[in-house]
Amino acid sequence: MAALCGATFSPACARPAHADAQKDPYGLWTGTLIADQGTCEETHAPSTFQVDQTRTTFTPADGSISLHGTPDAQHQHYHLQAVVSSPGSKPFPMVLEAHPQDDTIVGTYGTPRCRAHVVFRRPQ
Repeated sequence: MAALCGATFSPACARPAHADAQKDPYGLWTGTLIADQGTCEETHAPSTFQVDQTRTTFTPADGSISLHGTPDAQHQHYHLQAVVSSPGSKPFPMVLEAHPQDDTIVGTYGTPRCRAHVVFRRPQ
């Protein structure tokens, strides 16, 4: 089961709510962005953060755009990004910086129009 959970983003692989985020970061995490500056449309719904051994994915407000990254070897820092571009408009970068803190993962999300923070917890 551990090998399967490390390789997939299955909800069945969710860990107990008390699991330490540094020692056992793998699986699904959820949290809601809270705006610190600017206009953040992404604060209207919960967001999902997923971690496995070789990749991370963040979906703001569980929408259609996902940010992707590669965790560092010790899973002490996560950097995820996406750049959305459409013909005739400027590229729109989206970034999440996050790190484990006790049984949560805390992060800062930023775009050209928004800065927000989030606390991710394992789904109950």
